[in-house]
Amino acid sequence: MRASTTTLALALVGSGLFSSCPATDAPPPTTTPWRPGTILPAEGEVARGLVDVRGLVHAHSVYSHDACDGEPVLPDGTIDGTCFDDFRRGLCQSRHDFVFLTDHGDRFTETPFPDVLLYRPERGDVLVERGGRPVANRLLCDDGRSVLVMAGSENGLMPVGIEAHVDDDEAVRAAVYGARDQASADRLREAGAVVLLAHPEDFTVDELRALPVDGFEMYNLHRNTLLGGGFALDILLRANAGEPGLLHPDLLVFAIVSEDPDYLERWGRVLAGGKRLTTTMGTDCHRNTFTTIMADGERGDSYRRMMLSFSNHLLVRPAVAGVIDDADLKAALRSGRLFGVFEMFGHPVGLDMVATSDGATFELGDEVPAGATIRVTTPTVRDLDPAAEPPRLVTRVLRAVDDTEGFVEVGRSEGGVLEVVASEPGVYRAEVRMMPWHLREHLGFDDVRLLDEADLAGTDYVWIYGNPFYVR
Repeated sequence: MRASTTTLALALVGSGLFSSCPATDAPPPTTTPWRPGTILPAEGEVARGLVDVRGLVHAHSVYSHDACDGEPVLPDGTIDGTCFDDFRRGLCQSRHDFVFLTDHGDRFTETPFPDVLLYRPERGDVLVERGGRPVANRLLCDDGRSVLVMAGSENGLMPVGIEAHVDDDEAVRAAVYGARDQASADRLREAGAVVLLAHPEDFTVDELRALPVDGFEMYNLHRNTLLGGGFALDILLRANAGEPGLLHPDLLVFAIVSEDPDYLERWGRVLAGGKRLTTTMGTDCHRNTFTTIMADGERGDSYRRMMLSFSNHLLVRPAVAGVIDDADLKAALRSGRLFGVFEMFGHPVGLDMVATSDGATFELGDEVPAGATIRVTTPTVRDLDPAAEPPRLVTRVLRAVDDTEGFVEVGRSEGGVLEVVASEPGVYRAEVRMMPWHLREHLGFDDVRLLDEADLAGTDYVWIYGNPFYVR
């Protein structure tokens, strides 16, 4: 059903429609059933003293040269206020708890703190300070919520949560931000950063194993767009022509998303090689991609639409009860207490991924003794319309292997609780897959339907990716 050829991807570029590029209490149920475009907060306090918060890792603001249709700076030298506001509004409307910005080198290098934190005191923002300097920004939303904004840069590596520029000299900054060597990575960590890597498809397995990073991406939307943009192009062209009966606008990413075998191979083989790394899902939003105005009056690539499609959930242990700051988030990120969710399919409730052994409990990212039991509780779609046909859910546990597949399945279940004894040392992760039967009425009609009945009955999609347990 979906076109994913290089020719179609290039046609998408040529069309002008594409260019490269916290709460602590469980939220109450909503009063209306979930449907595409409905955004729910993270679950909040979950199990074993952990707090579930959701947000973005890899996002580009006006401080990236290629954001805002490649023109983040206006002719008079000021930033594009419309694009700046679209970013802030998108963060608030998508109800994220945090964003790790990853702005590109030239703009990021020359922009001082706290500007790189999108700080606007006149809008009620409040800085998080450490050692007398601003390290993060509590960006205030119109509804009174706040989003924790942290600085970062995507250049040589992708350090996130930087608390200060690495040097007062811009030339030195540029050199460090553009490098991939151990000394530069150490300087970034000294500046408070978690050192990640974007676009692992650009590196060999051996290169990924050798790079001095704390983690890399298990999914990236930009890369996925290049692979599967053909059907999205058709949707956008039809929307541009004003055709009725198209899919819900907030399912546009659904027309793109697929599992990238290059990502799966690298993810599995690098972990199987013995390196312990956090993996993240990269939104990579720039607002420079789909300029077509959709039926809801927004650009196809509005920050809100890209931000709501999926997110990273961090399981945080707050140092201060009831307060989550940037240090708490980075501790969870470094530890690998992270799972990614494609929330365009719905928000999960009841998910738990845990390992146990001789009465001890281990969380995502932990080292686990051989013979431990990995237990995954399959979630449901939160606030699903009781009149809708529930999606088919399959939970799997997989072990990383050093071959082109990346992972092999070692257990599965349809709903309920899946338990797998990790008798063999290795790296294990869990995922939840979905046949999205509950989305039938939102996927368009007749010849513009995103999925036909055969697709809905027989095609599953990843809903949730979990970070691994390390069985030693």
